[in-house]
Amino acid sequence: MSAPGSAADEAIPAFWLFGYGSLIWKPPPHFDRRVPGWVTGYVRRFWQDHRGTPDAPGRVVTLIERSHWETLTDHHDTAPDKVWGVAYRIVPERVAEVKEYLDIREVNGYSIHYTPFHPADGSAPIKTLAYIGTPDNEKFIGPQDPQELAHHILESRGPSGLNKDYLYGLDTALNELSPESRDHHVSDLAERVRALEQMANGHVSS
Repeated sequence: MSAPGSAADEAIPAFWLFGYGSLIWKPPPHFDRRVPGWVTGYVRRFWQDHRGTPDAPGRVVTLIERSHWETLTDHHDTAPDKVWGVAYRIVPERVAEVKEYLDIREVNGYSIHYTPFHPADGSAPIKTLAYIGTPDNEKFIGPQDPQELAHHILESRGPSGLNKDYLYGLDTALNELSPESRDHHVSDLAERVRALEQMANGHVSS
């Protein structure tokens, strides 16, 4: 068996994973590098069922090809050119294990895609794997009214926790990546859900 860092390990192609949702703050196991940066050609939207319960499924983000998104009527009618996130390099001897873990974590409509990732430090682009819920999967919701979506997120919970915590976690994680990594779709939903929470708390305390 070859020791870690040996020539045999170096011969194994590097496996990089792009995280644009919860993977930003809940990283996969067995990574040895975490690189902030972005991909282009996509739009991030809370248009995928994934959390919550069968009777009240929550919403999580997926990536939509920008060329397709531009054909849709979206209440959030602008989107940044860059979808910010994080690339993780998985240690070679653990790649198969991590892929199996991710296949379980990213079930319910997500499929494997590869996209160039641009590190924020200006180094060369990296080929990354990304799990994306495409518009043809049964869990894809499509454009929604932001206020209705905010209500849905606030009310949804399931084995993975509160749907609002996923939204808040993503909003915070994006704001921490870079001064330019803010995503209006995410931040606007977070503001709407917080406002609904405050209204609900006010009604309870009155």
